[in-house]
Amino acid sequence: MTNIIAIANEKGGVAKTTTAASLGGALVEQGQEVLLVDLDPQASLTLAAGIYPNDLPHSVADMLLSANTPLSLSRETSLPGLDIIPSNSEMVLAERFLPIRDNYKHILRNALRQISMYDTILIDCPPSIGAVTQNALVASDLLIIPTQAEYFSAYALRNMFSMVQDIRKNENANLKYRVLLTMLDIRLNSHNSIYKQLQTKLGDILFDTVIQIDSKFRECAIEGLPITHFTPQSRGANQYRTLAQELNLNVNR
Repeated sequence: MTNIIAIANEKGGVAKTTTAASLGGALVEQGQEVLLVDLDPQASLTLAAGIYPNDLPHSVADMLLSANTPLSLSRETSLPGLDIIPSNSEMVLAERFLPIRDNYKHILRNALRQISMYDTILIDCPPSIGAVTQNALVASDLLIIPTQAEYFSAYALRNMFSMVQDIRKNENANLKYRVLLTMLDIRLNSHNSIYKQLQTKLGDILFDTVIQIDSKFRECAIEGLPITHFTPQSRGANQYRTLAQELNLNVNR
């Protein structure tokens, strides 16, 4: 069965896109076939895959608002085993018009059920908890919530947890969720303090894996490759490999 994972947080700048691209690369290294789905109108994941949003005749918005199938929209990236359904500015229309469609929260789930050739589907969500992100959570088996060790980022987790409970109650009772600490700077006392607080308060909800700051993340996005394949020996690459292994251990339990 295909494992569908949403990556979301209403707080921007917490490494959602970096996590989608880097985790995708790590899973491909393990021999998986991976599909990325870019739901953000800023199309950062699309750019990170080496595809220019302005050049696209069709995007993921056509899957949500029209009758286009996932396979008709998916494109190969430069990394074999890693495909993407790209995004562009038309996703702004999806956030606006999705709620007027019948059973709108299930549109993405119904679309992704049409495909079975991927081991994992990774969904990069916009920084909001609107209709598009709700679609992603209804479609997913697992939600990864990246967060920085910063006060405002940690505080935003409350709204994410509230949305998860609502989705579980009304749409997707089997949705699991985990928090991933990203962009950690162990030189900062404030980061270490918030990290310890999150460990105490979240327990098993917090991944054991932590993603530390690494300048290579910016460079690999420009090259259109996951960090695992742009700088294979970098700290960031190894940490996302560890995250992929932790995910697989949880799936196989």
